[in-house]
Amino acid sequence: MIWKITLFVLMCFVIVTGISFPIVMHPTSWSEFPIIPGLEEKAKIIFFHVPTAWLSVVAFLMAMVYGIKYLRNKNLDDDAKSSAALQLGMMFSILATITGSIWAKFNWGTFWNWDPRETSIFILLLIYGSLFALRSAIDNEDKRARLSAVYSIIAFLTVPFFIFIMPRIMLGLHPGSLEIDPATNKVVQGTSPVVDFKMNGSMRLVFFVSLFAFTILYYWMWSVRSKAIIIKENLSKKLN
Repeated sequence: MIWKITLFVLMCFVIVTGISFPIVMHPTSWSEFPIIPGLEEKAKIIFFHVPTAWLSVVAFLMAMVYGIKYLRNKNLDDDAKSSAALQLGMMFSILATITGSIWAKFNWGTFWNWDPRETSIFILLLIYGSLFALRSAIDNEDKRARLSAVYSIIAFLTVPFFIFIMPRIMLGLHPGSLEIDPATNKVVQGTSPVVDFKMNGSMRLVFFVSLFAFTILYYWMWSVRSKAIIIKENLSKKLN
């Protein structure tokens, strides 16, 4: 119960401070955030967009880990935990796409530009969406769990490339992508506030608290969802 109260307090802190604290050119107090190149007054999106993208990676990693555990132990509970992580990974990927598209509308003028980062998350949605189709097409539990485990392992091998590598080695609009320097007309590495931490102390605090709070939220959701799947499967076996 205490950790749920803690989660509530942390989420309230992130929402209130992330929305109410102003962004100014030269912060003079702890309740002001600095302007970050590439994000400007829309920098507050990182408190919500980055954690959702982070949790999608964590969820897909957990789906692979429990898939490996199933292949080793042949315990269907591990498949249920992998499935729960997969479902949450898809949900957070969609949320990351939506929040990113909203930011793109205000910053680039359109919701979708086929920027390398937008393209990479779209490909990941297709890859993991296919896994849902695979699971729904197989009735045998053991066969479904086995094929899903193998697929989740192969699928996660693409995640580091599409999330961390591809957007940083291609020209793009998203902060962190390669850009053309108008002064020299040469390709340069763009600003990446999350990696370079071009924030002041208060902004960095809110950012890390947001990552921590969202991670706790994910673990809670994953625990509840995995237990629900296990209970449903056990009831189904008894009824049949």
